[in-house]
Amino acid sequence: MIRAEIPTPALLLDLDAFDANVTAMTGVVSAHGKALRPHAKTHKCPEIARRLVRAGAVGACTAKLGEAEVFAAHDVRGLLVTTAVVGEAKAARAATLARLAPDTIVVADDVGQVAVLDRAAKHAGVRLRVAVDLYFGRTGVAPGAPALAVAQAIAAAPHLDFAGLQAYDATASHTFGAEARRARTTGTMGEAVATRALLEAHGIPCPMVSAGSTGSYGVDAAIDGLTELQPGSFIFMDTDYLQIGGAAGAAYDDFRPSLSVVTTVVSVHGDEAIVDGGFKAFATDRPYPPVPVDRPDLSYAWAGDEHGRIDMRRATRRLAVGDRLEFRAPHCDPTVNLYDEIHALRGDDVEAVWAIAARGKSQ
Repeated sequence: MIRAEIPTPALLLDLDAFDANVTAMTGVVSAHGKALRPHAKTHKCPEIARRLVRAGAVGACTAKLGEAEVFAAHDVRGLLVTTAVVGEAKAARAATLARLAPDTIVVADDVGQVAVLDRAAKHAGVRLRVAVDLYFGRTGVAPGAPALAVAQAIAAAPHLDFAGLQAYDATASHTFGAEARRARTTGTMGEAVATRALLEAHGIPCPMVSAGSTGSYGVDAAIDGLTELQPGSFIFMDTDYLQIGGAAGAAYDDFRPSLSVVTTVVSVHGDEAIVDGGFKAFATDRPYPPVPVDRPDLSYAWAGDEHGRIDMRRATRRLAVGDRLEFRAPHCDPTVNLYDEIHALRGDDVEAVWAIAARGKSQ
């Protein structure tokens, strides 16, 4: 199959750009002596996770337990579930997962839930690795003494092993402007490192401090006390990340856009063309539309579940029925979650079609 034969709408991956992004990230992280555990919520694809491991990653982060179960079933190890596992039923699933993949780590930010995890591990006859999730604006427990209390509960639980700290700062990842991002992540990661020191001063070894993002990786990699980074979007990029500002100006160009959605023009009326990609082809959680690839003379507007409206009033080359048009997605993670597979291309040749096996696994 070649690019022109892919049924639309479809998710495309430029392998040359993808490979360059992986090389760039692994180079920076390894140069600073950190481990890389990329976030698989971005791609939800076991083949991509395996490629990242072959490039040097120690495993994969997953947002939810359901994603981790899929990756473990596809022989991906070194999993860190970055959302707290809450409730008896999910704790039982986490314990079952630990039997299949014993190095899996889950997170907690509540002493009561630590007890739930301990009971589940006891019932399953396994040891469960648990990290403390630190609060930097979303989930987690406050750094310092509150985090110490949760860590002490994990360390005292007879069927749990304390794995370390998760210190992801979602706000830092998308703070606009390189210097503002640097200031934000330096401050919050300083709190994480201080918490690690506090735990160790109380006799609790803290082997892991997992943090970092596509937006803040360059600063985080150089922070002493962080042990690993968990960026995700760097492999794909999207219009949201491209506009957060870089060291050299308004564009954030550390990584190349490798992900696109290809559509077909299905109707033309005057200066308007309709493509077969609408709300069901792109995530709509950002306040701006998809951007046509290499066609700044065209603009996209939503036209319903199945369609997009293309304004051709400034077009240097008009579109006709049957033409194809590719777009950069506003937000890569939820856009990927709309598709069953991703077409991996080298130039115009489809080198592989990979299943997005963890699609919809949000439990």
